Amino acid sequence: MISLQDKVAIVTGGSKGIGAAITRELASQGVKVAVNYNSSKESAEALVNEIKANGGDAIAVQADVSYSDQAKNLIEATKEAFGQVDILVNNAGITRDRSFKKLGEEDWKKVIDVNLHSVYNTTSAALTYLQASEGGRIINISSIIGQAGGFGQTNYSAAKAGMLGFTKSLALELARTGVTVNAICPGFIETEMVLAIPEDIREQIVSKIPTRRFGHAEEIARGVVFLCQDGAYITGQQLNINGGLYM
Repeated sequence: MISLQDKVAIVTGGSKGIGAAITRELASQGVKVAVNYNSSKESAEALVNEIKANGGDAIAVQADVSYSDQAKNLIEATKEAFGQVDILVNNAGITRDRSFKKLGEEDWKKVIDVNLHSVYNTTSAALTYLQASEGGRIINISSIIGQAGGFGQTNYSAAKAGMLGFTKSLALELARTGVTVNAICPGFIETEMVLAIPEDIREQIVSKIPTRRFGHAEEIARGVVFLCQDGAYITGQQLNINGGLYM
């Protein structure tokens, strides 16, 4: 197990939901965190203030990571603020659910750009710094939908499945450098998006989960910390945190 004290992490989409939980958990371990956001400025700044009030260190950095120039600016702003980059958590994501017959090209492209193209953008910009780190970590937040599919989610499923292929291939390339590359595949987690589902549909979903409950964002966050602290011999893997829904 390595100490995370004074390591530097970037969490894309880090101001809300699972991203915010990851940010808080890393900060609690002494990690300096760059909280990336696209439009949620108030949430990002509030989270940074919360971390600082608890004795941690964080900055908020606006960037739409689906664009390579903005992703590069995020990486460089973090390096300038903290002097290094040790951990990259690719968490940014959106949904635009439609049955395939109703799925327009714009909704296809937007989901692929934000959920998958962004992973290339941030990783390519951060790679040199991660390789210079002692124990660099890349953690891609994929989804059970990338493994099992989801009705009306061909765009989202394709992007999240693409993240898994990216994870495996890059893990092979970086294995000898000491940088590990892993994915976490959350199941149904209690976030605003899931809680917006009608109650009767939520009950149907829970009935199919062996543990009979939704997951908590903090459980995903602890998975990230595990891979950062104890993951030196873990690379190219999918950590499934889904209550047994997909095995």
